[in-house]
Amino acid sequence: MVTQAVRRGHSYIGLGANLQHPVHGSPRQTLTAAIEALHAAGLEIMHRSSWYESAPVPLADQPWYVNGVVSVHSDHDAADLLAILHEVEATFGRVRSVANAPRVVDLDLLDHRGEIRPATAGNPVLPHPRMHERGFVLLPLQEIAPEWRHPASGRPVAELVATLPADQITRRMAD
Repeated sequence: MVTQAVRRGHSYIGLGANLQHPVHGSPRQTLTAAIEALHAAGLEIMHRSSWYESAPVPLADQPWYVNGVVSVHSDHDAADLLAILHEVEATFGRVRSVANAPRVVDLDLLDHRGEIRPATAGNPVLPHPRMHERGFVLLPLQEIAPEWRHPASGRPVAELVATLPADQITRRMAD
């Protein structure tokens, strides 16, 4: 079953990186280049959050992440949009190994026009199944979409931020 909220027209994409990229440089520079690649792939970037630094979740002995969120407008359905994200990751050398491994780039489809989708072949789960538990997603999302509500629970982003576990460390980076 797919449901869609009435007012949503944007899709939200989470960006993250914690490894130096051999061409683009620091995680922050790499994510900026990834946004440019999304635009070049035909996605209209509507809003971009500030960059945030966050401890790995779960806590691990690896570099901290740089994270952000963009809202985009496109005519693509969720599966096609996710395919674009994976193509951009591949061009940046993203290698999927074990869960929560360090990475040069990570692009997640968080919310696609408010759609709610269970896991089915060829389609992403929407909204992203763990986004409501992640400060590195919710804080940048709240910055660019303070009125956003979780499509499944209806909870406002501010409420989700207020209930984050204390062990999730996410800080806005200086410009």
